[in-house]
Amino acid sequence: MKKVSLLLIMGAMTTQIMAQQPQQQPVQPPQQQRQQMKPEETEDWSRRPAIVTPGKYGAPPSDAIILYGGPQDIVNWVHENGSAPVKWTADSALTVVPRTGGIKTTRSFGNCQLHVEWRTPSVVSGTSQGRGNSGIFLMGLYELQVLDSYNNETYYNGQAGSIYKQHIPLVNASLGPGVWQTYDIVFTAPKFQTNGELLKPAYFTVFHNGVLILNNVSLRGPTEYIGIPVYKAHESKLPISLQEHGNPVSFRNIWVRELE
Repeated sequence: MKKVSLLLIMGAMTTQIMAQQPQQQPVQPPQQQRQQMKPEETEDWSRRPAIVTPGKYGAPPSDAIILYGGPQDIVNWVHENGSAPVKWTADSALTVVPRTGGIKTTRSFGNCQLHVEWRTPSVVSGTSQGRGNSGIFLMGLYELQVLDSYNNETYYNGQAGSIYKQHIPLVNASLGPGVWQTYDIVFTAPKFQTNGELLKPAYFTVFHNGVLILNNVSLRGPTEYIGIPVYKAHESKLPISLQEHGNPVSFRNIWVRELE
């Protein structure tokens, strides 16, 4: 009799404890969850984008930093050695003077959106890499090739729109000699660990004359003329450079937007 009473008491206690414990709800499949949700539950009202006034096509938006819009902006540039003044011709455009060296911005940039308009000489001279050659170097290290690639054969990872010797453009969107062309670039700078090892490579997205030619391509390291690219740790922001390669290439309407 005592055993029966004890069993009854233990059973009652177990029932009471189980009743007090919260019951786990069965996991509902995503379709059922969606049916029970309200539309406003997935509306994001916490991260309002900043308002930016766009310009006409190619014109700088309201938050852009003007790097070159006319001769008054030559102060934004220095010789590539960092001390001598710029020796290029500066008027409505910035034109390479051969054998004077490249130039770089006085300010440094990392992640950015960069707009550059450029023009190769109208009088065709030279072939392959000797025809309208220059380059735009993000952080002074990662080159987007500038070249007269209109009916001008050269190695494909060295033509206009290539990440020099690393990535071939999806298409050749080049216009003829003497015609203004545009690059719209989205650049993501590489990241390094505190010990100098690479954490994340650099990335490029590029539109050439409004045509997508590079879609978020990753770089293997700085662009090199000879040899295999290898990353070396550097600052998170560095100047943008324009190359002097012996041809009188012109640049205008250069502006940049810093990105997070």
